[in-house]
Amino acid sequence: MARIKPQALLQQSKKKKGPTRISVTTIILCNLIVVLIVFFLFSAYRHWNQRSRFQTDDHLSVSEDENAFVDPKKSDVPGYAVLNTSKGYITVELYKESSPEVVDEFIELCQKGHFKGMLFNRVIKHYVIQAGNAQGVGATEDWTSRGKHYDHLDTSLKHEAFMLGTSKGKRDDKGFDLFITTAPIPDLNEKLIVFGRVIKGEEVVQEIEEVDTDENYQPKSSIGIINVKLKQKI
Repeated sequence: MARIKPQALLQQSKKKKGPTRISVTTIILCNLIVVLIVFFLFSAYRHWNQRSRFQTDDHLSVSEDENAFVDPKKSDVPGYAVLNTSKGYITVELYKESSPEVVDEFIELCQKGHFKGMLFNRVIKHYVIQAGNAQGVGATEDWTSRGKHYDHLDTSLKHEAFMLGTSKGKRDDKGFDLFITTAPIPDLNEKLIVFGRVIKGEEVVQEIEEVDTDENYQPKSSIGIINVKLKQKI
């Protein structure tokens, strides 16, 4: 086998290609692509950032417009009352819109503890239960006689059962009594100012309705309100 001369080896090594050099055009194109990518990312970030800010501003403006029509005093008024009785809890929704003055008076008396320990002193089966002043004027005196023949009434009923009301006329701290109907009562507006309705605890109202009473419709055993708690929501 013939040996390669040193001069031939030198010429072959010179013919071998060195490392490929990157052209100036390629470098410029790569830099241009990087710049375009950075510009695109920055534009996208700016777009979404402005969009989210506009959405937040729109939401705030809508909220402010809605709140502009809300009376802060009305919004602070509790919407519910929970009567803790010796028979259980009765939850009442208050009619703040239709009877605002009576609801305000009721809430004020609740905060003073007026109803704490108040007894149910009139229970007329299939008619109404009353808590408050047993000697109060008007509301129950003629109801006791009407309650005896309630089943014979065939007039159109205007009101449902489980409505919360108080007697009409001038009231003071001692004269604010509570009535909860246990059946639809004709011409209820002639006797009561309705300012709420029972939404939970109807079975408690019915249990109070079923207690034994004397000839004056007074419960033979004491049944009363332990306390009343006011709530914004249920």
